[in-house]
Amino acid sequence: MQKNILITGAAKRIGAACARLLHSEGSNIILHYRSSREDALQLCDELNQKRPDSAKTIQADLLNMHELAAVAGEAASAWGGIHVLVNNASAFYPTAVTDVTEQQWDDLLGSNLKAPFFLAKALAETLSDHNGCIVNIVDIHAERGLRGYPVYSIAKAGLAAMTHVLAKELGPDVRVNAVSPGAILWPESELSEQDKAEILQRIILKRRGEPLDIAKAVLFLIKDADYMTGQILTVDGGRTLFC
Repeated sequence: MQKNILITGAAKRIGAACARLLHSEGSNIILHYRSSREDALQLCDELNQKRPDSAKTIQADLLNMHELAAVAGEAASAWGGIHVLVNNASAFYPTAVTDVTEQQWDDLLGSNLKAPFFLAKALAETLSDHNGCIVNIVDIHAERGLRGYPVYSIAKAGLAAMTHVLAKELGPDVRVNAVSPGAILWPESELSEQDKAEILQRIILKRRGEPLDIAKAVLFLIKDADYMTGQILTVDGGRTLFC
């Protein structure tokens, strides 16, 4: 699978798992990061040791439109163009409805919805030239909403809608799909053991998933889903079977 792939938020967690798996399939990877410089450089070095000149890093705050445009421009020129955009970068934190600030709204909508849209817009030409695809990382809470995280849930619902809309707008040359993770990694903020146990109790498979589970779904949508567009794959261990 010799493709050139841009992954946003690629330094850690799900983004890094996607980078490693897609690279192992023969692809070149552009690792975008905002602040996790050390992790991004270490991952880039790891990939380049396996295959020289197969990974690059790009630092940018995707909420800054000038920096976003620079990312798109650099990605489009790397190795002759981009075949795949994986919109993974995401801000995630709770916001009480009564206390939500405009800055929080702009931050959560910006990272989860605005940046993915404008990256898709900026890369549409090179993706079309290569009959490429876009994979958005959504969230199962885009459908029902996570209590205590209203703005985040709204943003991910918008990203799910964007997946359907861009599939229509960019087809037939560019396929647009998404992966919707359930409980894959615990939040970086503190979560009590009781909270974790309650979440696991509502998962059919009674266990948390792994970043590789999401990476495998992303790989499928890129490599083997030639007749799929506008679809969202749910990878949640059966969590959404519960109300």
